[in-house]
Amino acid sequence: MSTSPPERYSKALLLSIFLPFAAGYFLSYLFRVVNSIIAGDLSKDLELDASQLGFLTSVYLIAFAASQLPLGIILDRYGPRKTEAVLLLFAAAGAAIFAMAESATGLLIGRALIGFGVSACLMAGFKAFVVWFPLERLPMINGFLLAAGGLGVLAAASPLEFALQFTDWRGVFMALAVLTFVASLLIYFMVPDKAQAQNHVTLKEQIEGLKQVFNSRAFWRVAPVSVLIQGAAMSITGLWSGPWLRDVAGLDRGEIAYVLSFIGVGLLLGYALLGILSDQLNRRFGIRPLQVAITGMVIFLFMQGLLILEWTTYPALLWMVYTFFASSGVLMYAVLSQQFPVALAGRVNTSLNLLVFISAFLMQWGIGVVLKQFSGSSLAAYDPLGYQVAFAGLLVMQVVAMGWYFRAGRGKRIV
Repeated sequence: MSTSPPERYSKALLLSIFLPFAAGYFLSYLFRVVNSIIAGDLSKDLELDASQLGFLTSVYLIAFAASQLPLGIILDRYGPRKTEAVLLLFAAAGAAIFAMAESATGLLIGRALIGFGVSACLMAGFKAFVVWFPLERLPMINGFLLAAGGLGVLAAASPLEFALQFTDWRGVFMALAVLTFVASLLIYFMVPDKAQAQNHVTLKEQIEGLKQVFNSRAFWRVAPVSVLIQGAAMSITGLWSGPWLRDVAGLDRGEIAYVLSFIGVGLLLGYALLGILSDQLNRRFGIRPLQVAITGMVIFLFMQGLLILEWTTYPALLWMVYTFFASSGVLMYAVLSQQFPVALAGRVNTSLNLLVFISAFLMQWGIGVVLKQFSGSSLAAYDPLGYQVAFAGLLVMQVVAMGWYFRAGRGKRIV
């Protein structure tokens, strides 16, 4: 892959490319977790029970997942600038529809459009950086883009709670619609184009590559534990962390917003530090990235145990450590990419991403179904026992997947 000439690699160029894509990824994460703050308001205003609330919020995830496999072809053919700029228009329209919805159906349509519209925010940024910047700078620049997602979580906490003192959830989503439209314009008009060799991959070739990925034993050794752990983290932090803090920890909305801000901090630190830690441990002591990822995931399993046991003494610390180690699942993308030819790297990542988001969709909805069984049609609060049962069910699946990883890997080495 050719890179830009040194004389063109400047701070101005970096900012003109990085900032618009960072704005898009910031908004995608904000959309993903915003319902954790406004869950109570949504339930009361539109009379949504726990199952309906879980399904409504998780529609974002399944719409996102459905876009992943064709996304690589579209990015290669039309480029990251045009692809993300157009998709963000769908997200802006979805936010506006969500803001004006008077029924659960309207909310579902709006939420699905949002998920579809932000589906390229991470991959488009990665693609643009590969095209424009020297390869040796990509880990740093990619890390900064991921950190923008953590800032989105932070914005969904205390700043959103502050905004809700002046408007309601409808006003928030209308403002997000405007901001998303502006982000689309920034990407389209601010990001420069760069001529590059076209890699025309036919649909048949794309499918053959996917078959190679899904038929790989290396993929299926690692994928189950990575998918279930990332899915659990996304499903809980994206919606049920806020209600858990309300119903189990007994916090009010202001206190919940404060604790949720630490989720953003944990995510920021996890993205920023675990990749660096993995690189340093590998270079200095020969500790493989996979070992770092698995160690972080095991600690994450213990953190989920504390949620199930209703450890609420230091909720901010609990959730910050929870999300810090949840981010270790992201290391699996790099680990798996090294098991396949470079030409398949994009399909490896989008295949894993597809499974992660399907898993998160089913888990987020499933938690709501379980809560409804214990809480009935209650809209104001859910039975704490329901959280214990739902979270324990997720934990059991992850422990089984971790056992599969160790059993399938006997005598085999993976990077």
